[in-house]
Amino acid sequence: MRRLGTGIGWRPEIADAVERMPGIDWVEAVSENLCPGHLPDSLLRLRERGVTVVPHGVSLGLGGGERPDAGRLAALAERAEVLGSPLVTEHIAFVRAGGALTASPLLEAGHLLPVPRTRDALDVLCENVRIAQDALPVPLAVENIAALISWPGEEMTEGQFLYELADRTGVRLLIDVANLHTNHVNRGEDPAEALAELPLEAIAYVHVAGGFERDGVWHDSHAHPVAQPVLDILTDLASRVAPPGVLLERDENFPEGEELEGEVEAIRAAVAKGRTGGMPADRGAAAAASRRAAPASPDARADDAVRQRLGLAQAALLSALVAGTPVPEGFDRARLGVQARALAGKRADVVAKVAPELPVILGTRYRPAFLAYAQGCPMTGGYRRDALDFVAHVLRSAPSGADSGVRGELREWWLERSGPVPRSTRPGVRLARATRRVLLRR
Repeated sequence: MRRLGTGIGWRPEIADAVERMPGIDWVEAVSENLCPGHLPDSLLRLRERGVTVVPHGVSLGLGGGERPDAGRLAALAERAEVLGSPLVTEHIAFVRAGGALTASPLLEAGHLLPVPRTRDALDVLCENVRIAQDALPVPLAVENIAALISWPGEEMTEGQFLYELADRTGVRLLIDVANLHTNHVNRGEDPAEALAELPLEAIAYVHVAGGFERDGVWHDSHAHPVAQPVLDILTDLASRVAPPGVLLERDENFPEGEELEGEVEAIRAAVAKGRTGGMPADRGAAAAASRRAAPASPDARADDAVRQRLGLAQAALLSALVAGTPVPEGFDRARLGVQARALAGKRADVVAKVAPELPVILGTRYRPAFLAYAQGCPMTGGYRRDALDFVAHVLRSAPSGADSGVRGELREWWLERSGPVPRSTRPGVRLARATRRVLLRR
């Protein structure tokens, strides 16, 4: 297993701080935010210094009922080749549901949602992972996710599920210790038991991130300092195996560079603390016993009937979360309500980032207007499509006496971005604007 060392998630907002940070061996960048022909100068400078860059995908949906999209796989492969990466990573999650598989509208979650830990879901996931492995030029590692909700009727623990996945496919694992803590608070799952069941030799690297607790629910925000319980899980993991790489993730609410450096140092200290103790013998015995308790199933293929069953179940869950349809039987209604509100809030936040003009135009009305829109309008494309659909919804539903200035700005914004070519670059529009400028100068 290649040694990566200590790293940090590269984001444009902290690019300068990352370049100045001492002791950074590698960085991870969100694959979907990179354009292979126009890589950020910061990443190019890091690569020139010998810093490894790993693309981290968020949109494949390897745990969904459908087979992985060939175009998304090709894009991930292209980024790995352009960056000279030793591996690529994705998530054990589903991010969309519906469509042709279920003869229902295709819905996008805009978020990583948990896969049921059942034999059917495992068969589908294993086949999807093999498809991805065949399409990628470098090894694939997959990440355990954080979840607010649990599926009814699960047949395996998280550790057993991950063990079988790695055993059947040879895929590497990206273990997020913050997500283990999240699942401990939200779903009562013991992180130590999960670590005991994992195939530690399959770990490619480790994620560490911050979050916060509200009303007994832990939110994996990636926007807060790393909590001590998360560092304690990292120490426990390091006492069992020397992690090839450890990386700090931060996606929002970025602190000053000195604070980020302090968090990286705390991560190094947590790993060093675990390595000084080594793995106790009783933990080794527990790990072996856990693996025997979850024997590998036959290398079954996921036929269309299995995929359709999984797809229908995921579509029902996602529809309840984003379209207000009835909660599927066996799910915790209160928790689904928390998750639904979190998804709508995330949509509002991300749309505000990809279309920063909208909060400026609407001011304090932006967020309540978007949340009202999200209640009845599920996301069916990416966030840029969501921004366009939101503005169209506002323009349709605004009362006749609404602020004409705001409506005009929104209409201009929508017209500029709704076509295949920006409106401001179209010949007719350019001519009209040039003529207007000439008349105004007279």
